[in-house]
Parts: sequence; C-alpha cells; structure tokens
Amino acid sequence: MTDSQTPLQHEALAHFDHLAREAATGSSSGTGHRIDTHANVVFLIGPLAYKMKRAVRFPFLDYSTLALREAACKAEITCNRHNAPQIYRRAVALRRDADGTLSLEGDGEIVEWVVEMNRFDTSAQLDRIAEQGPLAPELCERLARMMLEAHEQAPVHRDAGPGFLEELRSYISQNAQAFSEFPALFAPPAAQALTETADARLTELAPLLLRRGEAGHVRLCHGDAHARNIVLLDGKPVLFDAIEFSPAIATTDWLYDLAFLLMDLWDRDQKPAANRVFNRYLDLRTLTAPGGADQGDEDALRLLPFYLMMRACIRAKIAAAASLNQEGTAEKTSLEAEARGYFALAQAFLGKAPARLVAIGGLSGSGKSTLARALACDVGPAPGARILRTDVERKAHLGLRETDKAPAEAYTAEAAQAIYDKLDQRIRRVLGAGHAVIFDAVFARDAQRRDARDLATGAGASFLGLWLDAPADVLKARVTARTGDASDADADVVAFQLTLDTGTLEWPRLDASHGPEATLAQARQVLGTLS
Repeated sequence: MTDSQTPLQHEALAHFDHLAREAATGSSSGTGHRIDTHANVVFLIGPLAYKMKRAVRFPFLDYSTLALREAACKAEITCNRHNAPQIYRRAVALRRDADGTLSLEGDGEIVEWVVEMNRFDTSAQLDRIAEQGPLAPELCERLARMMLEAHEQAPVHRDAGPGFLEELRSYISQNAQAFSEFPALFAPPAAQALTETADARLTELAPLLLRRGEAGHVRLCHGDAHARNIVLLDGKPVLFDAIEFSPAIATTDWLYDLAFLLMDLWDRDQKPAANRVFNRYLDLRTLTAPGGADQGDEDALRLLPFYLMMRACIRAKIAAAASLNQEGTAEKTSLEAEARGYFALAQAFLGKAPARLVAIGGLSGSGKSTLARALACDVGPAPGARILRTDVERKAHLGLRETDKAPAEAYTAEAAQAIYDKLDQRIRRVLGAGHAVIFDAVFARDAQRRDARDLATGAGASFLGLWLDAPADVLKARVTARTGDASDADADVVAFQLTLDTGTLEWPRLDASHGPEATLAQARQVLGTLS
C-alpha cells in the first residue's frame, strides 16, 4: 500500500474537519462526526455526509491521484443509483476561490472530490439491528426481496465467467499472502491447508461456475453486501456503498454476492435469519422464473460453501490488516479476535457434511411450514437446509403469485402427484450438490412417504421423516386464521383430509398441538438422537 496524500488533500481534510467540529458544537444544524476507514474518510455534517477518498493505493484499488479520486467519486454515484437513490446525491468538487476560501460551489481551483450523500441514522444499519436480538421474519423477507431486486437489475455479463473464475483464483492467492503476514493470527499449517483446499475446491467447481456465467448468472452486482452496508429507511432495507473501484471485483455470480450477507448473518449468530433469507431468496426466484424454478439454482448450491468460505477469508484478512494501526489498544485485541473468528468460520464452511433429507408431514394446519423454518438452520451445512414446499411449487408451476388461490383442478390426485414428482427432481439435485433439504408436504399416502425415503437413499443421503399431530379443532382454527401464505387450505380442506386413510405411519409422531416452540423442541430431540 502507498499513501501519497498531497498538501491539497490535507487541506481538504482540514476543511471538512472544521465543518464537522462546528456542527458538533452546535453552530450548524445537527451534529458532526468523522469516520475513518482504510480507503475513505466520511464527514457527517448536519443532514449531509461527505465521503472523501484517501490518497492510497492497494492491490485492489488506486486512489493515489486526484483524477483517479474524481473518477471513483463519480463511479460511486453511478454504482449506487439503482439501489440507494435516496442516499446518494452527487459527486462534487471542493474548490478554492480567489480569496482562498474553500467551498463546494464556484469555479475555483479543484482541491479534492467528494461524494455528497443524505445522512441517515447509523442505528438503523443492519449490523446494529442484528446486535439487538433475532431479526424479525418480516425483515428477512424484505432483505431477500432487496437482494433479488438488486440482482434482477444488475447488468448481465455472459462472457464474464472466465474472468470471474480468475478473480477467485487471485483472491485465494491474495488471501494466502495476507495470512502469511500474520502467523500469530493464522497458524501457518492451518493457513496452508485452507489455501490448498480452496484451490482444489475451485478447480473442482470451475466447470459449474463457467456454465453459470454462460447462463447469465454472473452480473455486475453490489459486490460488498454485508450487514454494515444495509440500512433501514422507512422500514425498508437499502443496499449502499457498492464497490465502485473495480468492476472486476463487483462482476460476480449473484450467489457469491448473496453469500456475503448470508456469511455475515451466520457469523453474527443470526443463523435462523441467514437461513430464512437464503430460502426466501430462492423461493422468490422460483416464483418469478418463467415456468417455475430456475433449474440452475439447485446445482449452484454446490458452490455455496466455497463462496461462504471466500467471504469469511476476506473479512479475516481485513480485520487483521486493520489491527496493525491499533497497537496497545482494546480495539487491536478486538480486531485480532475478529480475524481469528472469521478464519475459523472459513475453515468450517469448507468442512464436508453428509447430505440429509428431512421430510415433515401432517395435515394442513399442523405447523409443518413453521417447524421447517425453525428447524432448517440446524440441518446440514451453512446456511442450513433448503426448504422445498409443495404449496410454493404448485404456485410457481401455475405461474401464480404465492398468495394467489390455485384453481380446484390443481388439487386433483394427479395434479398433486405431478407436484411431488417435480419436487423429487429438485430434491435430487440439491442432495446431489451436497446440501440438505427439508421437504414440507402433507405426505398423506404411504407411497409418498416411501418415495421420500427412497429419494434420500438413492442420493446417498440420510433420511428423517417427522409427522405432526394436532386435534381437528386446532387444525381448523389455524388454517382459518392463516393469512399471507402459499397454502390454500381452509377448514373444508382439513375436514376432507381427516377422512383420508394415511396408512401405516412409521415416522416419529410429534404432538403439534401446543405451539411452535414445543414442536421444535420435540423435533430437535429426535434430530439429536440421529446425529
């Protein structure tokens, strides 16, 4: 790294420092504050924020000249225009007038360039919210929709697969170099083993990664979608601070872009939230893809452990580098612990876990979907099991929105079996990718339950079936009260299901009449005995 700060940039920093101090003492509206990072300085002044690029050069960015900083400021506005128009205002020059006064107006000598933004409440950033307790399901839903909308708007680069592959190879090399510079944080034998495993895994995954590029899954994404770069504005999560300094870094598989948020939530002990965002994102893709599911999504799960590992490695080396300038401080100790934690997380992501299929059956209203969502983060590798549900698949197959009511003919025995068959194909691909699945369906027939077990056996995966029991009045009350769900079941459907001959139930039966927490405890107990 080089730091080529000129007297002009020092003058610009002093100017904004002065404005921030004035704001902090009350001579301007609001409060003032300065935030320093390795590549930027941000000044919070009244209702606005000004981001100035440091005159630095790293292997991955170069802000060492005024012209480069001008280009970076303008690129930042362009890169964030779609995701956060309510934050980003303009790239503007700081100028010196003839009398020596510095201002953001006029036509004097340009001293520096800055990004002007609307200031927001930092307590509304996702990392701060995550510190307060489990993220609400509604927020997880909004996060999934936010990421999907960002990826749908992102420019597709069908010829970028080879470039993205080479970028990943270079990241592994850069990570190895960074780890070697901090042997006290990253034990050399462990660092070497991680590098070698990552290299081998990328070579194994390269053909799949290149196919995803050809299919349009490599796009100019946000590139840095972790929790600190998401803020709630009017209750809606907004992505900001996209990577503007390197289109090569930001041009990624959308799953790699999503993996940063999933990794960050997993690391912050928001595992249920990570799983919910993961599943809702893929469900929404299924519901919006022409003809239903995108066939590539299940196969892509083979890439996810590698992508999560790479994101954790990036955070590990950044934390280690940040600790260098904190000698003798509590912050240094904290950053070093953070670096070790991310490194351990990276190792865990690359660990092999056997594929597993958990089938959850029961009549409508028994709480299958509620249990599936609560249990999923406990099943399989991070970020937990992929939940596949007949109700969602049916709507995707018909081209309906999730809460649209399906016609009666969608529920004939033949139509229902077609949905089971379609899900069987998807489950085979997920299990074949080494991931875990929770299969959420009624499973009222012996044959359907046998098929689920045979499906797992054929894929070399372990199997567990769970059957949820609840009294008729409980089932009917639940489906009557349910809103905003993919299921069309009502009290009449429950009454019909109660007449069905479910055959011989060999799956463990759980009493689901006492609420979701009690059902989850029973399921975890059964799951624990089989682990």
